[in-house]
Amino acid sequence: MHAPVPTVAVPDQWSSPPDDSAQNLASYWQALGDPQLDRFVALALANNRNLAQAAARVAQARAGVRASRAAYFPQISGSAGVQRDVGDFANTDPQFSVGADAQWELDLFGQISGGVSASRAELAAAGFGLGDLQRLIVGQVAQTTVSARTLATQLSIARDTLRIQDDNLQIAQWRLQAGLVSSLDVEQARAQRAQTAASIPAIERDLAQAANAISTLIGEAPGSVRMALEQHAAPIPVPPDKVGFGIPATVLRQRPDVRQAEELLLADTARIGIARAQMLPLVQLTGNIGSASSGLNSLFDIVTGGLFAGVSQLIFDGGRARAQLDSARAAAAGSLAAWEQTILQALADVENSDIALTKARERVAQLAIARDAASNAAVLARSQYQAGLIDFQTLLTAENQLLSARNALSASEAERANAFIALEQAVGGGWDVNASDVATGATKGESKQ
Repeated sequence: MHAPVPTVAVPDQWSSPPDDSAQNLASYWQALGDPQLDRFVALALANNRNLAQAAARVAQARAGVRASRAAYFPQISGSAGVQRDVGDFANTDPQFSVGADAQWELDLFGQISGGVSASRAELAAAGFGLGDLQRLIVGQVAQTTVSARTLATQLSIARDTLRIQDDNLQIAQWRLQAGLVSSLDVEQARAQRAQTAASIPAIERDLAQAANAISTLIGEAPGSVRMALEQHAAPIPVPPDKVGFGIPATVLRQRPDVRQAEELLLADTARIGIARAQMLPLVQLTGNIGSASSGLNSLFDIVTGGLFAGVSQLIFDGGRARAQLDSARAAAAGSLAAWEQTILQALADVENSDIALTKARERVAQLAIARDAASNAAVLARSQYQAGLIDFQTLLTAENQLLSARNALSASEAERANAFIALEQAVGGGWDVNASDVATGATKGESKQ
């Protein structure tokens, strides 16, 4: 059984050629340099309950392969009994019997082998499904950790800004007492400080929710992740400058969702053969052997048996078999379309993530310049206000610009990190085909011929 050729035209190269640098896709998150992220991913791979469900589906599919292969062998059953008649003229001696029956279906037209092929493809699909879920879970853990680091950074920015605004309020109050300004400056300073203070609880709420989301992903109750993030504070992760990945054909073979869709197509293709075989003759061999006696010592003195070969052929079923064949063909056509759609989506994922990472880097560079300029402007405005050279509104504008610039830079740094994660996911990073559960499903599916 071979994979059909998709009608989707896969390009030879990407629109923007990637770097040639080699990297470990299976553990790409380590390139972000956050030890806590490394720890969270390891815990998620070991304890995530959705991954446990996927691993159970692999085990279920593996059992299905064994069940389908059992049809190659004869079915043998044994029986034994004892009978004793009762009544006035009955023979009171017990009658003992023992026997065995066997039935064997010959796989002349591929009904059994088709079932085995379908079950093996389903096992491979389950293995690749587990790999794809690993890819997605790793990405979720990484992006949620980036979100938590970003919120922690923004919380630090808000608290730093609040301390500066406390100083501004005190300066405005001193200048009011000295008769240098009106109470307008004090009220503006109070309003600015209150707005910043009001933003802190919202950031703390979002940070707690991000930590709880990580807890769910790594299979732990809420609480420990928040503590770990606070004890091991770190800046927003910075991705490497160069990110390399293969040509489109290579990336598609690395994407587990594409491989899963391909295996599901193979399974449905095998079912076409099963449906066709049901319309052809069925050859069965049946046999029996047995013995009966009134005494155990003579039970096997006379052994009788028989062997029968039979052929059955469907003549009329109201069109059911033909309908089942048509249904199998339609299912395979649908699986082919799903496989091609998965290929198209995978190609789009790479292109979109690649351009997103490139543009995020450009934004970070410009916003860093804006942050530095806003910081210098705020320092100058603060000193000039203290000297009475500008009014408080000018200082207020400079302070707000600095706060906005710092938050915009942190958000852009998060976008850059998330774009890197999305790109690594898009090229098939975050799963390992050599992992035990994935290998027993996916790699066995590749060698099923």
